[in-house]
Amino acid sequence: MKIELKDLSMQFDDVLAVDRLNVTIREGELVSLLGPSGCGKSTTLFMLAGLYKPSSGDLYFGEKRVNDVEPENREIGMVFQNYALYPHMTVLKNIMFPLKMSKVPKQEAQERAIKMAKLVHIEHLLDRKPGQLSGGQQQRVAIARALVKEPKLLLLDEPLSNLDARLRLEMREEIRRIQQEVGITTIFVTHDQEEAMSISDKVLLMKDGQYQQYSAPQHMYDKPSNMFVGTFMGSPPINMIPVLYSQESNSIQMNETESTLSLGQQIHSSYGPNMILGIRPEDFVLVEDNATEDVLTARVTVVERIGRDTMLNATIGDKHIRVLIEPDVPVQQGDIVKLGVRPNRYHLFDKETGRNVLLENA
Repeated sequence: MKIELKDLSMQFDDVLAVDRLNVTIREGELVSLLGPSGCGKSTTLFMLAGLYKPSSGDLYFGEKRVNDVEPENREIGMVFQNYALYPHMTVLKNIMFPLKMSKVPKQEAQERAIKMAKLVHIEHLLDRKPGQLSGGQQQRVAIARALVKEPKLLLLDEPLSNLDARLRLEMREEIRRIQQEVGITTIFVTHDQEEAMSISDKVLLMKDGQYQQYSAPQHMYDKPSNMFVGTFMGSPPINMIPVLYSQESNSIQMNETESTLSLGQQIHSSYGPNMILGIRPEDFVLVEDNATEDVLTARVTVVERIGRDTMLNATIGDKHIRVLIEPDVPVQQGDIVKLGVRPNRYHLFDKETGRNVLLENA
């Protein structure tokens, strides 16, 4: 089922929780609603579920406008953050419960519940009660219960937040497997950008109730539309360096240093000279000491060994940066290093608006 949000807004008293959201989710896609706490992602999910009625705008499931359709008539399955299982019922009865409420004959309901239990790999736990299950097993029960009605839309509200790090990794892979096996349109709310990037076909990034970017996760990482997107996506975070742009030489200069970089493309003349240069830690390269053009000179303050990488904390002028390098490169605290930037792996943001000016001129 295709989902369309057209100028969708949600107002609570004097708070505009969702502000004119326009998004199309194609049939069978897994889309993550991503953003910091209070950005409007759960409110958007609850409007899709029918738990909130939009203040304005339209919500379409396929060709049908569903603003006034009750939750039980929307053909959705939902998994809440706390799973909301019935503690006195067995796993089998928990999964069967929505079918019982729909008055599906008991034999058919049991067969469908067992089929779902097999899909989520809990068929050996059917006689247990939720209190006897691990967090990951409880989540599988909740997913099976949401899918047993054969809904057209699956909604997941921060379903991994109560799990430890290893189990989160395992369960996000399982959610992706189940979603692709069933082929159901799925919307997944999370504040964890790594989680969203790993399982989504597309990510909708929100801030203060507003749309920031909607694209495939790798595209969002590689081509952030503004400074917020650039800083939110990526760990370790992107380096943001204040620079001055020269229209005449088509180059940028680090504030209060002699370091300059030539730009491969011209910037529109409507922008002023004050820009922010965004470079991800992995997009720096160490260059020869005698290099003089298009290099940034940095002083190393801390060397961190982090698994397969080495992280340099360094300064360019008074600006702190992070640089990822190969682990076998001999760099020590106090060293002066020269840094180049991988071709086309930098971003330039207008200081006033935050927009990525290189995307506008591409």
